[in-house]
Amino acid sequence: MLNLPNALTCANLLSGCVGIVFCFNGDLKSAAYFVILSGIFDFFDGMAARALKIKNSIGKDLDSLADMVSFGFLPGAIMYHLFKASNGPSEYLPYFAFLITLFSALRLAKFNNDTRQTVDFIGLNTPMNTLLIVSLPYVADYHPQVIGNWIVLTAISVVSSYLLVSEIKIFSLKFSNLKWSENKIKFIFVILSLVLFAWQQFVTIPIILLLYIGLSFVYFRSK
Repeated sequence: MLNLPNALTCANLLSGCVGIVFCFNGDLKSAAYFVILSGIFDFFDGMAARALKIKNSIGKDLDSLADMVSFGFLPGAIMYHLFKASNGPSEYLPYFAFLITLFSALRLAKFNNDTRQTVDFIGLNTPMNTLLIVSLPYVADYHPQVIGNWIVLTAISVVSSYLLVSEIKIFSLKFSNLKWSENKIKFIFVILSLVLFAWQQFVTIPIILLLYIGLSFVYFRSK
């Protein structure tokens, strides 16, 4: 049982690797499901560590390394393919996509060393940022001219990279208890997110992200 958290972290890493394989095979939509799987493993490895009262530097470092693959390199690879398909003004422009990977690394390093983020986040967490990026191939089905525009992709890359290292406060979905009075904003976010995702799946992720940021503002103002 003592190795359960690390095993879940490795499952997160494996899911990210498989997602990257799908991505470079051109199947960007399938890669999104492995991001979801990575996120589930990432959530439960921390929960298992807390439940078993396991704290060690290896687990912390392993978690960051796994997240760097699943929520750092994978979204950069997806954006790279979207840039390639956008027929931008330069053959080198697609490499700009890995700005997301670089800032994801900065975000993870910042999180590991920022004592202000022991309970909640300062800056957008990498799993949520990755969900935004993997939703873009699905949004493209409805708005191909928007997602297929290299200027829009550049703007998304810059904004998402900024959010990762910004000073914006974002609440964590870790629950210390299940009391409605103490967690109502988190419960509202989870319920609305599930409804939106059930309605249009990955297409609604940008809306869910805006909801997350907006409710985080309300959450910290109320505190």
